[in-house]
Amino acid sequence: MKGDKQNAHSACRLEIEAVCGKARATVTHLPHISAKTPMFMPVGTQGTVKGLTTDQLIEANAQVILGNTYHLALRPGGDTVEAMGGLHEFMNWPRGILTDSGGFQMVSLLRFSSVSEEGVHFQSPVDGTDMLLTPEKSIELQNQIGADIIMALDDVVSSTVTGPRIEEAMHRTLRWIDRCIAAHARPHDQNLFGIVQGGLDAKLRATCLEEMTKRDLPGFIGF
Repeated sequence: MKGDKQNAHSACRLEIEAVCGKARATVTHLPHISAKTPMFMPVGTQGTVKGLTTDQLIEANAQVILGNTYHLALRPGGDTVEAMGGLHEFMNWPRGILTDSGGFQMVSLLRFSSVSEEGVHFQSPVDGTDMLLTPEKSIELQNQIGADIIMALDDVVSSTVTGPRIEEAMHRTLRWIDRCIAAHARPHDQNLFGIVQGGLDAKLRATCLEEMTKRDLPGFIGF
């Protein structure tokens, strides 16, 4: 994430409270919460953290939970979540939400997916139906879901992969971030974060980070 200046087109401001070496304690001001970092982010893939109510999550001081765009698109669907007032209303959650773009399913559902320059082709593990998840479709779905932080669709490969596929994924991720930025319809109340790719290759990761910082984004995450 960038420093303590607010991006003119974002709903995110980072306030640095303390520094120790390369470590920082911050407050990240988002539309639904001012979250203290570093923090643990519970996983609520389909709009629920398994085994816990929202009241229990608040009692546990959860600040931001993670939702998954691909799985929410499968069930109950972006249109349904939007009609219910977005994911915050759908799950009765007053604090922050971050949605993954669906890109991680390129690894976790590898046998059901294939990637091309257009996007990612998935076969639903639920009923076998096909879905083409493009950068534009991922952002459209995340705009419907309404999370505080939305992630750009990136070309994700396993950390165990080596060779030219890593560089291909890094360059495709950079091409896709521009498509995500162009598709983002809610920059004033949703923060689009870029993702740094390059596998375990330090030079590729540095190249990706350098290119990402040239884009007008409120933040970045490194995977």
